[in-house]
Order: sequence, then C-alpha cells, then structure tokens
Amino acid sequence: MDPSTAAAPSVGALRSDSVDRTRALGRAIGAAAAPGTILALVGPLGAGKTQLAKGVADGLGVSSVVNSPTFVLMNEHAGRLRLFHVDAYRLADPQEAIEAGLFDERQAAGVTVVEWADRLDGSLPTERLDLRIEPDPLDACGRAISWVAHGDAHAALAIEALR
Repeated sequence: MDPSTAAAPSVGALRSDSVDRTRALGRAIGAAAAPGTILALVGPLGAGKTQLAKGVADGLGVSSVVNSPTFVLMNEHAGRLRLFHVDAYRLADPQEAIEAGLFDERQAAGVTVVEWADRLDGSLPTERLDLRIEPDPLDACGRAISWVAHGDAHAALAIEALR
C-alpha cells in the first residue's frame, strides 16, 4: 500500500478505576480479537499492563495462569486463539527481540500481547493496537488508558472492544 494513501490511525482514551475494570477492558479486547491481532502495551512499572494482558487471556478463553514473562521473554497459551504474551522489559534494544525469535509466522494465527512495547521501537508490525496505561497521580486505583489503532482490523477491534 502506498503510505500516502494509508488511513490515519484511529485514536481514543478511557479511564479505568480498578484492576477489575482494567481486566474487563482486556477481556473485551480478547473476546473481539481476530487472528493476527497485535497489542502493544506501554506504561510505567505497575501501571497495569499485565492486568490488561490477563484480561485479554480471559477473553480468549485461556485457562492457564498468565503472568508477566519477564524472565523467559514470551509465554504461549492455548485458548480460542493462541495467546503469545511477550515482555520486552529486559531487552536492551529491538534487535534482541529479533535475535531471540520473539516474532514469527505462528503469531499470524493468534493474538500477540507485548508488554513494554516501547522497547521494541521500529520492530513491531505497523498494523497493531497501541495501548498506553498511565497511573492517575490522584487515585491509586485509577488509570488513564489511551489507544492508537494502526490498520483497519485493529481500528475495528478498538471500536468494538473499547467503546
């Protein structure tokens, strides 16, 4: 596709007032996800990236325990669609993700959730749903969640799951 004719990204924002609400948002995304969905999660330590990932897993019908794969870099879980849960926290640069084999053709048939996606700048597929989670400085349980959907499929997912 000619970049000059590409549609502008779809954007939005919402608020979560609890861990349960953050998980519910993830659950809605997982329930609406299609093969090839890529979620790029960004936010500081403790913002709720893993809670959102756990919700996605719930929405996909994953029955295994979903924890942040910080030390193994990626966990794979069976569900309605296979969940590939990536944690880029320990990566020094995007090239390490490629060398570690964190992205491959299997993910086209599943859902990939990448925590600390900002550490993979330039290495993620262009079509994806970026989700930034920021703690509310005035409310310990509150989170501001903003999203940018790149590509028609991810825009449709955001509209369906994050409305």
